[in-house]
Amino acid sequence: MTFGAKIPMCAPIMATKIPSPPKVGMVSLGCPKALVDSERILTKLRSDGYQMSADYSGADVVLVNTCGFLDSAKEESLEAIGEAMAENGRVIVTGCMGNEADLIRQKFPQVLAVTGAHQYEAVVNAVHEASPPVPNAFVDLVPEGGLKLTPRHYSYVKISEGCNHRCSFCIIPSLRGDLVSRRVDAVLREAEKLVHAGTKELLIISQDTSAYGVDTRHEPRQWKGREVRAHMTDLARELGQLRTSEGAPPWVRLHYVYPYPHVDQVIPLMAEGLLTPYLDIPFQHAAPNVLKAMKRPANEAKVLDRIRKWRDICPDIAIRSSFVVGFPGETEADFQYLLDWLDEAQLDRVGAFRFEPVEGAAANALPDAVPEEVKEERYQRIMEKTAAISAAKLAAKVGRVLPVIIDEVGEPDEDGSIGATARSQADAPEIDGNVFLRDVGEGRQPGDIMRALIEDADEHDLFGVPQTEA
Repeated sequence: MTFGAKIPMCAPIMATKIPSPPKVGMVSLGCPKALVDSERILTKLRSDGYQMSADYSGADVVLVNTCGFLDSAKEESLEAIGEAMAENGRVIVTGCMGNEADLIRQKFPQVLAVTGAHQYEAVVNAVHEASPPVPNAFVDLVPEGGLKLTPRHYSYVKISEGCNHRCSFCIIPSLRGDLVSRRVDAVLREAEKLVHAGTKELLIISQDTSAYGVDTRHEPRQWKGREVRAHMTDLARELGQLRTSEGAPPWVRLHYVYPYPHVDQVIPLMAEGLLTPYLDIPFQHAAPNVLKAMKRPANEAKVLDRIRKWRDICPDIAIRSSFVVGFPGETEADFQYLLDWLDEAQLDRVGAFRFEPVEGAAANALPDAVPEEVKEERYQRIMEKTAAISAAKLAAKVGRVLPVIIDEVGEPDEDGSIGATARSQADAPEIDGNVFLRDVGEGRQPGDIMRALIEDADEHDLFGVPQTEA
């Protein structure tokens, strides 16, 4: 430009037009481990410039993360694929049912791609091919904690894939393979980032949390200037050292813990406040004959002794488990043994499932199938038993002041009172009970941890009012 040249004041400013990025929709089915897979896939796609769509109509491509554990779950997955095909038509299938690609393509020949469980690169590549990304330095930003399908205040952290067990009713190893543990420093780095990004509760998950690091011979790594093994107890101890922006330790909750001997070592960490006093242990049954047919350890008496010792060390520990009723060969005596065992164990939270044959499971070939009406009758009896145990244990908490974490804050009622839905340390999100709070006051947010006076209880939930800050 020549010095002194005049620029017309009305000259238009030419703006750079940012192209619209493609949008991806996601339908995520199954367990929390599948949810973590979905989060990882979406985080990667977001980093590649994709936007997320909350509905079928706005998506350029739809991902369906399937579950293939039970036949009923497969049916739900096929229904979800069918709905996505009908509503959008550009569908990529992934997840546990991905190993049945022939069945999926037979029913839905127009699906764009089918990939298996935790095949993240294959899923992302399929999305790239179906709807190529539009790179743009102005918009390719990902939150530090990654994209999440859970509320901001709690996060699932998957520490391994696969399983080395060969339970006769389970096909997880054929779907996800043998145990493959993540590096311990990678797990801790992810957990630290999540906490820094606002997570107040870490839910540690895998197919077998107790076996973490077995495949790597508990390989140590450097973390914060010290050596840490890839071992459940080391990992738990380090997670207990994390701190939120307020300087408080996050709740750290262990799921899918098999009762190996070294589980005893994490109970003192709970008593010290480094871990949330909660263990999710999939016992599945108690009768020795049934456990043997399931190909699971049959040391139910020793487990009862250990539970007593755990409660001696950490009286507030909450133990949740799941049980299968109607397994092939389960007699009435076996089932009564389970009910008596539950009377002894006094577990805090229990889920029960009617046995369901799964294609590819060894249990399908076992003799003496239990009739469906007997399964249903036993299911109702175990639920009645566990509900009564739960009601008594919750009633014993009335009058106590407990720490709770808020999940949802309600709107003021006609009197201006505000209620909230929270959970105690004995309650994992979506699978256990709630603490319903009254008069929480203004300014409360999901993720706030506070103390609550418990005023009432029913079979599954507690009711209370806030006290002073935790």
